[in-house]
Amino acid sequence: MHMVKDVSIVIVSWNVVDLVEANLERLFSLDCADRLEVFVVDNASADGTAAMVREQFPQVHLIQNDWDAGFARPNNQALR
Repeated sequence: MHMVKDVSIVIVSWNVVDLVEANLERLFSLDCADRLEVFVVDNASADGTAAMVREQFPQVHLIQNDWDAGFARPNNQALR
């Protein structure tokens, strides 16, 4: 059975692997973590952000852009 999530969180990243990792660790340590839907939209980071998300946080919806799409466009990508 698919559980409906209460909150959707979108994280837009570009070369901030340590910050994204710390953010995701904190989010998934919360008591309400099972009610969160988390998206990371990575704007072509060269620091391994996408690989870290894919390997350490398989529950995250990862969208990888092959260019720096700024901030607004990645949020819209996740909302779609």
